[in-house]
Amino acid sequence: MRRLMPTGDATRPVEFVQDTQPAPSPCEVLIKVEAFSPNRGETFLLEAPEPGLRPGKDVAGLVVQAAADGSGPPVGTRVVGHPPMGGWAEYATVPTHSIAVLPDELTTIQAAALPLAGITALRLLRTAGAVTGRRVLLTGASGGVGHYLTELAAAAGAEVTAVTATVERGARLRELGATAIVHDVADADGPFDVVLESLGGGTLTATLAKLVPDGTLVWFGQASRTPATVNFFDLLAGPENAVIRHFHYAGAPYGPDLATLVRLVAGGRLHPEIGRTTDWGQTAEVVIDLRERRIRGNAVLTIGASR
Repeated sequence: MRRLMPTGDATRPVEFVQDTQPAPSPCEVLIKVEAFSPNRGETFLLEAPEPGLRPGKDVAGLVVQAAADGSGPPVGTRVVGHPPMGGWAEYATVPTHSIAVLPDELTTIQAAALPLAGITALRLLRTAGAVTGRRVLLTGASGGVGHYLTELAAAAGAEVTAVTATVERGARLRELGATAIVHDVADADGPFDVVLESLGGGTLTATLAKLVPDGTLVWFGQASRTPATVNFFDLLAGPENAVIRHFHYAGAPYGPDLATLVRLVAGGRLHPEIGRTTDWGQTAEVVIDLRERRIRGNAVLTIGASR
């Protein structure tokens, strides 16, 4: 079978290689991959790939070998999955605790855009706590996580201010429920009960100053790739008793959250924002465009996906 592997070359970060079909463990299914979605974090790993790196964490396709322990769906079932690695290939193994069955109304292209970004958004909102009636400031809102967060938080009754680089992307976030769009944190009309911060650098300090007393900042990324620093005396001059929480989405099982995302999309309550869909032969180009933030939301690569 064919698989995409890292090259270490920034101008052509992945290439096709021939590989043996993976053999699932007793608690894994073998999926014929129809679509997968790279995420921006993976693009950074490709810059200096570790030996043996097999990228690919967001996949959708058809079960062609059921789990030997009987824990998963039967052969012929359409599923979305979140494996630890190895999804950029014609076949991938996925633990049964990290898959969800797809209803007929959901395409594999839509489903492939759900796992990492969607799970991150769900778990971020749980970390933030009840947001109904609260003012939420979201940075880095143009990516896949940002679109899901905006729609989920707005649907839960939050007043969302989204920080995004362009007017075009801001218009889409308004459609998904954002109350206000700004292009610089300084322009955000605070104070806010909750800040969801993903840029790092100076943005973390700037958003921290926008909190209400006893407010919470959840730090879930450093997309600027610039380290953030916080001056203790700035904190004294800012919101009293502010809470800064570090967040990382990872932690199996992922199946229950995937099932929630699938249900919301199938019911028309969540809308995957797919900025580009193309054949997986274009993966190298897509990886570069994701890294350089030239794609809104998610990108999905197809391997003969029919629906």
